[in-house]
Amino acid sequence: MSLQDRLGQRPAAAAGNGLQDRLAAAGDAALASVSAIPVTSVVSNARRNTRRAYDPLANVRRRAHEALLELLGPQLYDTVDDDDELARRVREALPEVLSKEETTLTAGDRTLAFRQIIDEILGHGPIEPMLRDPDVTEIMVNAWDRIYVERFGHIHEADAAFIDENHLRRVIDKIVSRVGRRVDESSPMVDARLPDGSRINAVVPPIALDGAALTIRKFSIEPYTVDDLVRFGTLSPVVADLLRACVEGRLDVLVTGGTGTGKTTLLNVISTFLPAEERIITIEDSAELRLAQDHVLRMEARPPNIEGRGEVTIRDLVRNALRMRPDRIVVGEVRDGAALDMLQAMNTGHDGSLTTVHANSPRDSIARLETMVLMAGMDLPIRAIREQIASAVDLIVHLSRLGDGTRRVTQISEITGMEGDIVTMQDLFTFDYRAGLDQYGRHQGELLSTGLRPRFLDTLADHGVVIAAEQFGRIGRSS
Repeated sequence: MSLQDRLGQRPAAAAGNGLQDRLAAAGDAALASVSAIPVTSVVSNARRNTRRAYDPLANVRRRAHEALLELLGPQLYDTVDDDDELARRVREALPEVLSKEETTLTAGDRTLAFRQIIDEILGHGPIEPMLRDPDVTEIMVNAWDRIYVERFGHIHEADAAFIDENHLRRVIDKIVSRVGRRVDESSPMVDARLPDGSRINAVVPPIALDGAALTIRKFSIEPYTVDDLVRFGTLSPVVADLLRACVEGRLDVLVTGGTGTGKTTLLNVISTFLPAEERIITIEDSAELRLAQDHVLRMEARPPNIEGRGEVTIRDLVRNALRMRPDRIVVGEVRDGAALDMLQAMNTGHDGSLTTVHANSPRDSIARLETMVLMAGMDLPIRAIREQIASAVDLIVHLSRLGDGTRRVTQISEITGMEGDIVTMQDLFTFDYRAGLDQYGRHQGELLSTGLRPRFLDTLADHGVVIAAEQFGRIGRSS
């Protein structure tokens, strides 16, 4: 990938353009003249606070960046396709460029400028340090000079900013272009991902009134394991054993919760329980799941192109997956008419499938599924839809984000059938909110068994998976 691509620019229109033309285009798009307090062309709607001044090294970076382009431009544009090779050339040339800088730089300033220029060319500008920080779980760019991060479940304002609106847009274009997507006035919203699987959402004007906005939900470098979730308090060892048994026993599991509660993380963890000898097909809007098994086929939805054609939806992929001889189907998230196809897959021999749904509670997830099935455009009676749900889904695992910022499994419910027109369910585990908070505001409660014996124990036994009924007794706690 050329340096222009990394800066979010398009290559020169004519291959015969001279170096001067390329430098002019790159300089203008990459780091145009920067004042102490840059001004964007976006008209803000009732912004009540003044924009922050950009850092004093901005001009140094601009000049060094332009010199770097002049020094390495021809080589980069014509020959470099390898990331490691590009990184080596930039790191070798940059010290010489900075040594010619007229501005007096301290050793600390020189090191900082070096790091920032590397981040700009090889990374994602001012948010690159946040992407490297393992404690940051979410990055929220509200505007080019308004960046917030989430650490340990709490949001803090970051002491960083882009140069201007154009700088932010270039970074967004660079991210989305890597996965074959686009964002512009005709398509002002986009979902994408970083190479490590981190989820990206970007919106630009005209729907973003204060300029482009970017949200990044980071994934850990190393995928979490079930032991990690037990250590975090997300679930207890007893619940982990139950989920392992349910997956191995081919129960259809639905993971529910609100935004940012950790549904995809939990789905990724329980997917590790899938037998290695089975054929697994994953279907996602934006590829995030990282399964450890070898026999895995991953598919990703595709948005329409600039002509409005070529869209491939989750529903299309679910239907196609049924023709690919799957043992298990794992859908990252069901959010539309794909719910109907997913339920039919669960009801037609593809037991043991896994998926997630946005919902406030297990009971709400049933209503959500009904609504999404109706979105498929099929004129089905509500009772028929509910019968499909009751027959397909065996277990609902609900996650919540508590007031202390932690993410916990707060309810596990079994769907037991139908009574009249109502889908019946029973809670197996519920979170004990009555335990209160400790001196630091952290919840002391944990997931407790309700004492009810699941009806699916016999189904698990038929698959050679045995769970002691005593685990569901009310004596003691679930851990």
